[in-house]
Amino acid sequence: MHSEEHHDHEFVSALKVQEGIEALPQVNQNFLEKYKSKKQSLLSVDEYVQGITSGNRVLLSKAITLIESTLHEHQEISQKIIEKCLPYAGKSIRVGITGVPGAGKSTFIEAMGTFLTKEKGKQLAVLAIDPSSERSKGSILGDKTRMEELSVDPNAFIRPSPSAGSLGGVARKTREIIILCEACGFDTIFVETVGVGQSEIAVHSMVDFFLLIQLANTGDELQGIKRGIMEMADAITINKADGDNIHKAQLAKTQFQNALHLFPPTDSGWIPPVLTCSAYTKDGIPELWDVIMNYKQQTQASGYFYHKRQTQSVRILTEWIEHSLKENFYDHPSILELIPKIQEAIFANKISPYAGAQELLNIYFSKK
Repeated sequence: MHSEEHHDHEFVSALKVQEGIEALPQVNQNFLEKYKSKKQSLLSVDEYVQGITSGNRVLLSKAITLIESTLHEHQEISQKIIEKCLPYAGKSIRVGITGVPGAGKSTFIEAMGTFLTKEKGKQLAVLAIDPSSERSKGSILGDKTRMEELSVDPNAFIRPSPSAGSLGGVARKTREIIILCEACGFDTIFVETVGVGQSEIAVHSMVDFFLLIQLANTGDELQGIKRGIMEMADAITINKADGDNIHKAQLAKTQFQNALHLFPPTDSGWIPPVLTCSAYTKDGIPELWDVIMNYKQQTQASGYFYHKRQTQSVRILTEWIEHSLKENFYDHPSILELIPKIQEAIFANKISPYAGAQELLNIYFSKK
């Protein structure tokens, strides 16, 4: 301490540097002020809606960020935006894309996507359902770097999966993002499953057409895929059908065709075809798009296309009621206080789980 006092003159320049370092938060302050002014100017629901419906990608991205936010005020605003965008939505074809790990989904999406934007003049939005995104298990964030051509395509919009912990949360937010993308003018929506298992069911519940991408690397392709996912598929494509792999792909195509004959007829009356394609050489990509367009034409003519969307909307209604009730139940102060006691009583074999649940429900409904 004394030595510092004796050599004050030596520390003059150093103190100036220190002052400079301390001044750095001023930059943050400026940023915050700019952010606040932006926030004030942009957080009008009508401005968001006007921007989205006129094709403003920046405002679309900001509105999606509001949907993904867990803040109550952001959720309120996002719901108002969605409600006002609804009349402009619904005019796209929504395609779900799933496949075993390594099936080449990213390469396929880039090949199909660039074909649609460049050859067909489509406006494409690529979204993801990834319940494991927080644990970084190959989310579309990585895919975005792999889709080099599509990620810089002015007619394409790639959005990583919303970081919600549960599949239900991710699914709900993705459905809402679809509405905004359609209102922004995207006529083709791809929803990719990144997680495995239940995420296929979630994607199936929000798309018009469900595509399963398979490989022909092994002799037992049918063993590696769940029957449930096969039954959901509106088409199956064997990817990487190029070079020495063409013969194997044709063989796999026959195996899948034979397997599909064993399934009961679909509600739509559509017979799911099996195709081969190569995302690398682009072979089979136009034919696959023709299949999707044929499906749309056939199911719109029969009315199934609209019936399916209505069924999906009713399902969303039910899911949201269940989610809200569950959330409200577990946030209830009396329930929060009583749950540990009920659990202890169950562990001690004093009451059954059913009786404990009934007691909690009685308290919840009586104290509403």
